[in-house]
Amino acid sequence: MMAHAVKILDVKMKRCGMGMKVKEDKRMYQASEKRYEEMRYHRAGDSGLMLPEVSLGLWHNFGDTSVYDNMKALCFTAFDHGITHFDLANNYGPAPGSAEKNFGRILREELSAYRDELIISTKAGYVMWDGPYGNWGSRKHMLASLDQSLQRMGLEYVDIFYHHRMDPETPLEETMSALSQAVTSGKALYVGLSNYNGPTLERAVKILQELHCPFVINQNRYSIFDRTIEQNGLKEMTKKLHKGLITFSPLAQGMLTNRYLDGIPADSRIRTDGRFLKEDTVNSRIQQVRKLNELAQQRGQTLAEMALAWLLRQEEVTSVLIGASKPQQILNNIKAMENIDFSEEELLAIEEISQATNA
Repeated sequence: MMAHAVKILDVKMKRCGMGMKVKEDKRMYQASEKRYEEMRYHRAGDSGLMLPEVSLGLWHNFGDTSVYDNMKALCFTAFDHGITHFDLANNYGPAPGSAEKNFGRILREELSAYRDELIISTKAGYVMWDGPYGNWGSRKHMLASLDQSLQRMGLEYVDIFYHHRMDPETPLEETMSALSQAVTSGKALYVGLSNYNGPTLERAVKILQELHCPFVINQNRYSIFDRTIEQNGLKEMTKKLHKGLITFSPLAQGMLTNRYLDGIPADSRIRTDGRFLKEDTVNSRIQQVRKLNELAQQRGQTLAEMALAWLLRQEEVTSVLIGASKPQQILNNIKAMENIDFSEEELLAIEEISQATNA
């Protein structure tokens, strides 16, 4: 784990208003002065908002089952290396809401001096509380959820507020008007859409433009193994409409790393939390993973670096969201920026390997 610059304030004795003596012992994080030297930033579409090429997602490892000191180390490592964007959602945990609560504590205790250097996002749309208003895209759900998120994080506003998924029942106009109200009420600076497809995005943008709502970015799953946004029109539509695109699960929940090349480790997410990646899925892809790893080695990269670089080379991609359980993983992933150039032969090989049946 990297050592972080920490400013130690003297232990003092001070009298409070009631005449009691209170002992103060404060340790406050101090960011690296070199944090902006290596990271690259891109505008989200044609907006004025710039995001780092690599952003930190708090989907995993920030819930109440994780170690708080490790959460701090992850945030410090990210920010020390120019990662200014921290992405959350109302239901991230476990338990739902705990990632926002824990990140809010880090903000309050360590990062408050840097709030204006941070882009903090959250989302609403997946099930969060019981009853008919705890889910989907109604105005009731969206705006109540945002208020809850702000309270958990101790913030007056978030930088980006997303609708987390398409709602087949609620009129799109209602959901978009809730996003617009989040901005006009001062509780969000920008809005985004997550897990939308191309045709619905096009309809949503028209509504948001009429509302003069600053919609700047889409968030979708995208990786060498998951090409959904190439097939449902989302990627093409973001380019046509000049909107940003930030991708999550760029390493396919860890498959596009060296983690599973020689089997399933006992401490892997598959063994400790099998909700998002199954052993059968890894086994069905393992030969492709090994071939991609060989190609990455030929490029002088790890498989994870190559998988991230494959995304970063694409003009539609504003930023990639990484997850991490250890600070060193963040540093390793940032190295992907060092080589995002691919030959035509390499790109063709990636297509052939990723689309082939496992053999």
